Amino acid sequence: MAISDATPAGTGGLVAWKSDAMAARRKARYAADRRLQIYGMVAIAFALGFLATLVGTLIYTGSNAFRQSMVTIDIDFSAAEFDRQNPMEANWRNIFRDAVRDDIGELSRSDERDYFSLFTSSAPFLIRDRILAEPALLDGRATFVVPLSDPFDQLAKGLVNTDLPEDQRRVTDKQIEFYNALEQQGAISRPFNWALLFNSDSRFPELAGLAGAISGSFWLLLVCFLISFPVGIAAAIYLEEFAPKNRITDLIEININNLAAVPSVVFGLLGLAVFLGTFGLPRSAPIVGGMVLALMTLPTIIIVTRAALTSVPSSIREAALGVGASKHEAIFHHILPLAMPSIMTGTIIGLAQALGETAPLLLIGMNAFITSPPEGVFEASTALPTQIYIWADSPERGFVARTSAAILVLLGFLVVMNGIAIFLRQRFERRW
Repeated sequence: MAISDATPAGTGGLVAWKSDAMAARRKARYAADRRLQIYGMVAIAFALGFLATLVGTLIYTGSNAFRQSMVTIDIDFSAAEFDRQNPMEANWRNIFRDAVRDDIGELSRSDERDYFSLFTSSAPFLIRDRILAEPALLDGRATFVVPLSDPFDQLAKGLVNTDLPEDQRRVTDKQIEFYNALEQQGAISRPFNWALLFNSDSRFPELAGLAGAISGSFWLLLVCFLISFPVGIAAAIYLEEFAPKNRITDLIEININNLAAVPSVVFGLLGLAVFLGTFGLPRSAPIVGGMVLALMTLPTIIIVTRAALTSVPSSIREAALGVGASKHEAIFHHILPLAMPSIMTGTIIGLAQALGETAPLLLIGMNAFITSPPEGVFEASTALPTQIYIWADSPERGFVARTSAAILVLLGFLVVMNGIAIFLRQRFERRW
């Protein structure tokens, strides 16, 4: 009997119906896939849009802080009366005012007050420091470049609306006249603000910088790394390779995983109670901040290290044991070196996360007003996140731009650290 003769009547219609149903279902699946792709692209577009808005706002606001308005003045100190053998004891504020007054001529007392308000209040001491470095300047005229005070720095950057009534702005009409006269003379300049990176904090925005915060963050991360890296690797090796599988180790593993999700403020409370309250370590010191951040980073390093050890093929371990190596030698001579790129990547990412933490550092007092960079881990210090917090809380207008600039500097460090992590992974990672 032919095969066509064995086919039941009406089978062709059934096959056609099944074919149409399968095509419809296939079309629906393809449509669902396309919708999912569209949803994903829309989500990515929203994320990139928010990121671009954030970074754009920071750049727009913080760009003013990367340029500082300066004024160039010529001062003749040859007629100044003070003990030239002991210039540190001189009244530099009066010397500065007398020298500048000779150049501007006679002014009333109120006009003098308006004129000298153009300069930063630390101008006499900036000039003193340069004269101490170059005593020969006292023998004649010398040119000095000093920052404008914050209100006139804002005026120079176009952030002061001069059309407002005089009682609604920080600068008077007379002060604006003095400023315009200096600008017409070509005495006003706006160079790159290196002081933002090389000065320490100050009550005056035109002098405030991040040197102390950057130095404090360096000591902070150094302590954090020296504690968390070896301890985290040792704990991970023990748990993964040597610890017996029982309820105690299961409890330890659960707690490590839970600690990785604990809010950072809890670690700050722990540091406040234990390191400061019990052990009496110095407040605001990087040693305390580093220890607190090390506790916070340890769970991340342990989890990453265990995952890296597990990713090494078991054949390497078996081959090492097969040629007579002990378990200790197989781990430290073969498995750990192969897992180290992934471990370093996770460690750097963990340190980058620690660099941006603010809450635990505030609780241990690392938001003090520090006017000089710390020279060790036991000196009072601040860090980049807490410096941002301090500036954001300051009422002066100039600190608004410096807050955004400090955030950009912090983001720059985070990008560099994550870039190093990606480089290490691509450079040393081995594919099995």
